[in-house]
Amino acid sequence: MARRKPSSTTQPVSAPSLALSDLHIRLGVLEKEQQSLQKQIKKKRTELKNLIEQMRSFATEMYAKVAPVFQKISDMDQEIHALFDEIFSTRKLGKQTRKSIESVYRNLQESGVISARANTAQNDDDDEDEFNFNDIFEDEENVEEFRRRFREHQAAQEEQQSPSVDRSSDESRKIRQIFLKLAEIFHPDKATESEMQARHTEIMQEINKAYQDGDLARLLEIEQQHEVGEVIDNSSEDDLTRKCKLLEQQNKILKNQYEKLKGELRSTKNTPEGAIITDYKKASKKGFDPMNQMLEEANSQVEVVSEIRDFVKNFREQKMTIKDFLAGPEVLNSMEEESMEDLLDQMFEELGVVIRY
Repeated sequence: MARRKPSSTTQPVSAPSLALSDLHIRLGVLEKEQQSLQKQIKKKRTELKNLIEQMRSFATEMYAKVAPVFQKISDMDQEIHALFDEIFSTRKLGKQTRKSIESVYRNLQESGVISARANTAQNDDDDEDEFNFNDIFEDEENVEEFRRRFREHQAAQEEQQSPSVDRSSDESRKIRQIFLKLAEIFHPDKATESEMQARHTEIMQEINKAYQDGDLARLLEIEQQHEVGEVIDNSSEDDLTRKCKLLEQQNKILKNQYEKLKGELRSTKNTPEGAIITDYKKASKKGFDPMNQMLEEANSQVEVVSEIRDFVKNFREQKMTIKDFLAGPEVLNSMEEESMEDLLDQMFEELGVVIRY
């Protein structure tokens, strides 16, 4: 009986390792998660940047429109003081009459119609600083003041509500690692050609800013944009495991960064300036311009102060009796119980501007 020929010695192809397959799946999930986090961070970062820019533009526009109006008020305010000085120094007044005129002068100051003066016949314990309309707006400083205030507000909010998003030493170390890697690649000294050196200098500035801001998302974006990320062997279990671990760490930091950005945006919106921008947008959609309303209110105050200035001027020129003068100008008599100071405070509260006394 013939013997069977021995079967072929070719070994069957082995199936992929289950662990390796799981690592590929895990790596894909982590990469998608990182991409999603980077997009969310970029969106929030842009939203915050736009809000700050809107606040800056609003402050600049508000200053340009309203500051000249308050300069008029300030000039008339000083003119009223000068008129009273002239009345007290040139008019022959009886003791009681003088006291009555001083009382009118003092009441105008205490009600906020004109600025307070330390050298007038006021109470000795009145230590309020002089009100200066020129201090309301400071062209060079208004934007920085806005930013300083919302940053302080943000820091306080984060300390109370989100202590978990503070950057830990481990988080700082991970961010520093990628910073050093990018700095090693893009340091200008690494480039030999002048054009490449200029390009590296530009990239290095972005890297430094991202590092100083603790912006891991931006550092990763630079890495991906220039394709300088680590190359791994997709068939190596060790490489895949290490890459998954790195992505897990980075994604954790990115989540913290996203939460921090959300908190900063929320805090900025909750500042008086941020609330103004929100209300301004809502009002604009309804065809209403709050800034023009504030300008109208400011102009109405010009009319009030102008009328008072003319009233005091007429008395100085003896165009009215002392009795008529002590009765007060019609504009004040027709005003509601709310004082001029209250009106100004209300107007600037709506504008989110701090008036310093």
